[in-house]
Amino acid sequence: MVNMIPVVALSETSKKQVLQPFHLTATGYNLNYLPEYIALRHGFFQEQGLDVTVNIPTPWDGVLDALADGTADMALGGIWVPSMYRDRVQHYTVFAQIANRCPLAVLKRGSSEGFKLTDMAKSTVLMKSGGGASVGLFFKMLLRENSIDERAVDYVQDLDGVMLGDLFQGGMGDYFITDNLSALAMVARNPKVSIAMEMVTQGDIPWSVYYRETKTITPEILDAQKRFCIGLEKGIEWVLQHDAESFREELAELFPKVPVNVAVSVTNDFRRNKMWTSTSVSRQGYTRWQQGLSDAGLLKEPFDYEAMVDDAPAVEAQVEVVK
Repeated sequence: MVNMIPVVALSETSKKQVLQPFHLTATGYNLNYLPEYIALRHGFFQEQGLDVTVNIPTPWDGVLDALADGTADMALGGIWVPSMYRDRVQHYTVFAQIANRCPLAVLKRGSSEGFKLTDMAKSTVLMKSGGGASVGLFFKMLLRENSIDERAVDYVQDLDGVMLGDLFQGGMGDYFITDNLSALAMVARNPKVSIAMEMVTQGDIPWSVYYRETKTITPEILDAQKRFCIGLEKGIEWVLQHDAESFREELAELFPKVPVNVAVSVTNDFRRNKMWTSTSVSRQGYTRWQQGLSDAGLLKEPFDYEAMVDDAPAVEAQVEVVK
C-alpha cells in the first residue's frame, strides 16, 4: 500500500516550465517535516526546476526497496537505518537534514508538576514503534545520558501507537511516549493525562534526514540534491519567519485530523526549540546519535561524519539562498 502526499496544482506559468522529476519516498507524514510541505505548497522546489513528488510506502521500510529499484531519487527517514545498514547490507549517503530535534513527548496520568526523568526508573513505559525503532532508541539513550539504568524500566513497544494510546488512557503502564502532536491532541481531549516532557528540548540530533544509495550518486544527482536543498532551505526559513497562527489555515489543510489549535501550538513550540535549523546535518548532533546507536548495539562503533554524510549539497544551497 502506498500513500501519496497531495500538493497544490501548478500555476499556468509553472506548467510551461520543464521540470525535472525528483521523487521522494518517506517513512511517514509528520509535523516535523513541515518545511518540506511548505516548500511543496509554495513552489520553492519548482523554482529550482524540480518536480518533487512524495509517496509513503506501507510498511515504511519500502523506502529502501524504492531506492534499490530506482523508483525513488531519495528517501526521508531516520539516520539510524543507513547507519545500521552500512558495511552490512548497503551503503547510503545522507545529503540533508530536516528535523534537528526529537519530536516525541512523554505522557503521564495526572499532573506533571515536579516531574523528573529519574521518576521513570522502575516504571512501565509504553512506546509506539510502528514507524521504526527510533522512539525506543532515543528514549533509552536519554536514560543512559542521565545515568539511569535503562534496564530498570519495563517497556511495551511492539504495538500500534493508537492502540497503545487507548491502553494507556485505560490504565496500562505508567508513561506513554508518542509524537508531540499526538501527545498534545490527547491532552486536549483528556484532562486526566498531562505532558511530562517534550523531547524537542533535549538537544540536537539528526532525527530525520534525506539519503540515497551511495553507488548511484552522479554529478547530475548532486546538482539536483543541491537544488532540492535550496527549496528546502527556503521552506525552513519561511516557517521560522512566520508565527504558526498566521498560517493556521495551511496547517488545518495539512493535518485535518488534528485540532488546528494543537497544530499551531506544536509548530510554534518546534520553531522556538530548534526543530528546524538548516539542511546541514549538525556534527554535534550526529556524533551524539552515533554514540547512542552504538551503545544500543546497532553499530559496532560510531561512524565518522564523512563516512555517512556528504554536506556539500546543503552547504552550497545555503550559499545560494543568502545571495
